[in-house]
Amino acid sequence: MGATIVSVVGARPQFIKSAVVSHELRKVATEILVHTGQHYDYEMSGVFFEELQIPTPDHNLDVGSGSHGWQTGQMLIKIEAVLEKEKPDWLLLYGDTNSTLAGALAGAKLHVNVAHVEAGLRSFNRGMPEEINRVLCDRVSSLLFCPSDTAVKNLAAEGIKAGVHLVGDVMHDVMKRMLPVARERSRILSRLGLEESRYLLATIHRAENTDNPQRLRGIIEAFNRLNETVILPLHPRTRKETEKNGLRIASHVHVIEPLGYLDMIRMEQTARIILTDSGGIQKEAYWLGVPCITLRDETEWNETAEAGWNIIAGADATRIVEAVNSLRPPATRLPLYGDGNAAGKITAILMSRSQ
Repeated sequence: MGATIVSVVGARPQFIKSAVVSHELRKVATEILVHTGQHYDYEMSGVFFEELQIPTPDHNLDVGSGSHGWQTGQMLIKIEAVLEKEKPDWLLLYGDTNSTLAGALAGAKLHVNVAHVEAGLRSFNRGMPEEINRVLCDRVSSLLFCPSDTAVKNLAAEGIKAGVHLVGDVMHDVMKRMLPVARERSRILSRLGLEESRYLLATIHRAENTDNPQRLRGIIEAFNRLNETVILPLHPRTRKETEKNGLRIASHVHVIEPLGYLDMIRMEQTARIILTDSGGIQKEAYWLGVPCITLRDETEWNETAEAGWNIIAGADATRIVEAVNSLRPPATRLPLYGDGNAAGKITAILMSRSQ
């Protein structure tokens, strides 16, 4: 089949995004899927491949955890070897993880065309490793697939205009396809003994929060102060740092293992409020019509805050509690981040540039 595309994934958000793009790509092209192993256990990786019917990776690099430099370096070496073997027309990258950066560097060094899904996002906080990753990836990409007008404008402000396409957000595609499946199959509410809209859902995973004891303490203290049930699927890194810092978690905060995609979007859909530092979950909350509190000092998804459905509360316990008590979103939600056909648009553009 026509073009050969090497797609690189390595972390939960990338598995979700790649599900719909791989489905479209494989109708018209040869896709070679590379899993870096950045997220590697079943709860963080395998369950997503099963539930979202993602093809089995052609190359599993088994890099695993490590410092940013070590992990990125190992990925760079191994992705470079894959590219030299496969000689693809395009290298397709997602988001802003170390897997994204390693792929971008490998592609640039070997003069392979790089395409970046979720290009142009900016928090304007260079202290975030994700911000460095996305800026550098955009700099070496020939095709930049943007989820929003804001992302297009961010790139233009940096002098990047060639190859920029507004396609919408592929996570919207996934949610449209999988939400009915989650409603039918997920038993998470009965398993946890929960009623719809009678609990808060919280997630913490970003390094700016997990690696900063003061910020992590403020977030956990906020959860402890809330006078209602909080469900906290705990990322392995967050669990480790919570224990290391001796942080007490109150009995009404129920710590559970990370969830698969179907259980997670079912929990999001039926939560009263979501508290998170995840960019993807901020968007999912908006699409589902669930108010969101963002546990960061800024966001790449400002449109959700401007629409009145998201409060940027940072990591201060008092601000977080006040946000939970005061958030009253408007009755309507403007459509944000595309029409749910981003994967089709990405595929069509890649094919037109491969002829």
